[in-house]
Amino acid sequence: METGLHYTIRKVQKKTIKTTLEKSNHHKLSIQFTLGGFSFCITNLDTQEIIHFCAYTFPKTLETPEKLVAHFETIFQNDNYLQEDFKEILVIHQNNLATLVPNTFFKETQLKEYLAYNIKTLETDFFAFDSIDQIAAKNVYVPFVNVNNYLFQNFGEFEYQHSVTAFIQKLLQTTTTQEKTMFVDVWKDQISVVVLENKEVLFSNSFAFTSKEDFIYYLLFTAEQLELDTNEFPLFFTGDILEDTEIYKIAFQYIRNIDFLRSKNPIFINSSFSSHSHFILLG
Repeated sequence: METGLHYTIRKVQKKTIKTTLEKSNHHKLSIQFTLGGFSFCITNLDTQEIIHFCAYTFPKTLETPEKLVAHFETIFQNDNYLQEDFKEILVIHQNNLATLVPNTFFKETQLKEYLAYNIKTLETDFFAFDSIDQIAAKNVYVPFVNVNNYLFQNFGEFEYQHSVTAFIQKLLQTTTTQEKTMFVDVWKDQISVVVLENKEVLFSNSFAFTSKEDFIYYLLFTAEQLELDTNEFPLFFTGDILEDTEIYKIAFQYIRNIDFLRSKNPIFINSSFSSHSHFILLG
């Protein structure tokens, strides 16, 4: 496919279900955007089974959301699986422009102020928030507005949320650990770190990294803040990380109790994907 844009395509789809395209109002599209690429899955709402998954990864992280829209527009016009009529659409924005605010202290008129404590905001930024009822908190963030606008033009109304919201909700649904446990979701040059204890969120933040030293710094910094013993506390990885990657190797040098949070989703059977990858969409 000659598009003038360069990206790699990693694709897996469930083989036991008919996945030919059809004009159906029984399908849900879930799509996750980062400046380094995007991935999406299609779910049959009648059976709750994921019938198609695809990930597009760009060679390098894009500088602006505008460039992300340009890449997505070209791919959108050529990927027939995105041309369905979907009954439901969920868009997930993944960046490090988010912060949790307890409901007790939350005021909708102060979204910019909450983020100003952690990140540099721009006058042109649009601010949004998600409610995470399980932990009585709001996740305040900056979505990719250009992406939302493009999707609205092509699909009409849809729901959207931040990846940290989805990560926390998925962890609370799928994990039962009672002790302090660190979960790290990895995507190329960005991580989301969540620490849970007894279904409560003790820590949540996202970081951009450019080296393995940056990567381990954020994990050890989090452990230090929460007084976690690096020889004892459990650390589970999800996302774009394998045992032979440099970031995994350096993490294992400093933190001894490491594992992957593996999914039981049937879509991983006989696939080229590791079962801990794309946790937010497929976990």
